[in-house]
Amino acid sequence: MFVKLGATLIDTDVVAREVVARGEPGLAVVSAEFGPGVLLPSGELNRPALRSLVFADDAKRRQLEAILHPLIRSRTRAKLAELEAPYALVAVPLLIETNFGELVDRILVVDCPEPLQLERLMRRDAIPKLEALAILRAQADRATRLKAAHDVIDNSGTTEATRRQVELTHRRYLDLAARRARQL
Repeated sequence: MFVKLGATLIDTDVVAREVVARGEPGLAVVSAEFGPGVLLPSGELNRPALRSLVFADDAKRRQLEAILHPLIRSRTRAKLAELEAPYALVAVPLLIETNFGELVDRILVVDCPEPLQLERLMRRDAIPKLEALAILRAQADRATRLKAAHDVIDNSGTTEATRRQVELTHRRYLDLAARRARQL
């Protein structure tokens, strides 16, 4: 919704896919650490296999994060440096847990009740409940995310209600960016 209003979005899930694309050094490190079972015959990352492996074992998940997070942070920082937009949104699923907050001025949490979050994750990724619960357990809980937030959008209601909140937040961010530009 922000992008439709002209905002720039850097999605770290997309960046994470980029850093482990075929031919990228990140893929070589991941396959060396976790074995050939995390690769498809094409040489691409077998995401479901890796996800099953790391969300079943906290040590392996932390090992993967130690490999990927510096690569993701570096590439995200480079993308931010290239921007000429008034502001950018950086979507970071593990913002609180990974200290990616250092890259941003404000933290916006898009919130919904945990049962709805679980349902949406299962539907979006077509994964079973236990796997979705493991993914959510690896993230900061709702109370922690809300405590860290400067701004919150409640997306548990209608699309129209969410759209109105996005429009208000977008205008606020444009105003904040304009004030910041005047200070420079």
